[in-house]
Amino acid sequence: MLAQMTARSALDGLSDPRLFRELAYVDGRWCAARDGATFDVADPATGRPIGAVARLGAAETRGAVGAAADAFPAWRARLPQERAERLRAWYEAIIAAREDLARIMTLEQGKPLAEARGEIDYAASFVAWYAEEAKRVNVESVTGHLPGADAVIRREPLGVAALITPWNFPSAMVTRKAAAALAAGCTVVVHPSAETPYSALALAELAERAGLPHGVFNVVTGEPATVAGTLCREPRVRAVSFTGSTEIGRLVAGQCAETVKVTVLELGGHAPFIVFPDADLERAVDCAVSAKFATSGQDCLAANRFYVHREVYDAFAARFVARIKALRVGNGFEDGVEIGPLMNERAVAKSERHVADAVAQGARIVAGGRRHPRGGLFFEPTLLADVPDTAAIMHEETFGPVAPLTPFDDESEVLRRANDTEYGLVAYLHTRDHGRIGRMTAALEYGMVAVNRTKITGAPIPFGGVKQSGLGREGSRHGLEAFTAIKYLCLDAA
Repeated sequence: MLAQMTARSALDGLSDPRLFRELAYVDGRWCAARDGATFDVADPATGRPIGAVARLGAAETRGAVGAAADAFPAWRARLPQERAERLRAWYEAIIAAREDLARIMTLEQGKPLAEARGEIDYAASFVAWYAEEAKRVNVESVTGHLPGADAVIRREPLGVAALITPWNFPSAMVTRKAAAALAAGCTVVVHPSAETPYSALALAELAERAGLPHGVFNVVTGEPATVAGTLCREPRVRAVSFTGSTEIGRLVAGQCAETVKVTVLELGGHAPFIVFPDADLERAVDCAVSAKFATSGQDCLAANRFYVHREVYDAFAARFVARIKALRVGNGFEDGVEIGPLMNERAVAKSERHVADAVAQGARIVAGGRRHPRGGLFFEPTLLADVPDTAAIMHEETFGPVAPLTPFDDESEVLRRANDTEYGLVAYLHTRDHGRIGRMTAALEYGMVAVNRTKITGAPIPFGGVKQSGLGREGSRHGLEAFTAIKYLCLDAA
């Protein structure tokens, strides 16, 4: 049965075994650490080892930066159409390898195979989008203000971009950053999470096949403190794009400040999910399940606080708990699984801690609330009712399958409670009152607001938050502009 599949048998099922790489990729070569050091990667669903990946150090990281710096002049000099052609070829290679990439992702990250396939499609969409945007980097103009002079504005690539990506979306976070940087004319050094390096390395194999020149796309594997710290302080790196926790984002920003780098930070979230009495309850519950339990709740966009108007609180809770209890937990390779394992023991312990703290403060466990009988890193999909605002889960990002429910009485109250956080990534709003939609979307202190739906992300939209949820935007034209600098020319027209 698939449930008993070992890591090795899962890899044996790849139609293209060359996509499974355990070496770093630098300057067009697959390379080990100079001292031969490696680190182990395990399947979170079984705890079994998948393999051992090269542990590069500071010297090798600087070597990758040097390779990217050397490749930059030729890459930036290419016609935008030529960069677009390489990106399009990369997109086509990703789509052709969709099933293998999804299997690798499920094996190292744990998410259900259907979700992994969806992420590969999502990842590929950024490459396709930026293949087109590469041709439109310079579309801005300015009317001259000086007599006898012409004013010209150009966007020029910054140079080497370091891309530090997380474990929860190990393919999409690479392509969302890398495709934008490459389209702008930058060269890149990718540092994937040590917990999920294989997806990034598979993308490097496909980038090579797509004809990206040596040094343009590099992947450095190793310990985050060593590799990321080197990238942030390396003066030849001119931009750093980081996705991860707000705590680590502060460290990244501080290290980048030493050489005044451009930084794009996509950090933590603590999304409120707000349901008014006029909402379509069935739709709201469908959206609540999706917003909370996709990727087992390990998503910066995950709804983390559910505010439901007291008039419909009991009706919503009854529908929500029925859906939660029906969710199937298991190995991502099993048919029909909707909730996979959490990434590590820290995540399981945090879910336990949040549940225990909420209960100690008067909350009720309506569903789940403990480690799953399967053991290991599995946690039961959980619903907590009547959770007070003083509970830790109402202030901290859980990153697990725990949904806290609390009632509210009026618009001003819920708005105050929803905004009472250092985070500001996304908010979810359910109401059919157009006046309320206008008032709430204007007053919610979030970079993105989803109204009567969950899915909002995609290549054309500017993804990002406010307050301590980050700086800058990814996706859309704004994601490309983050890797460029504006140059102003004042030309004597006489």
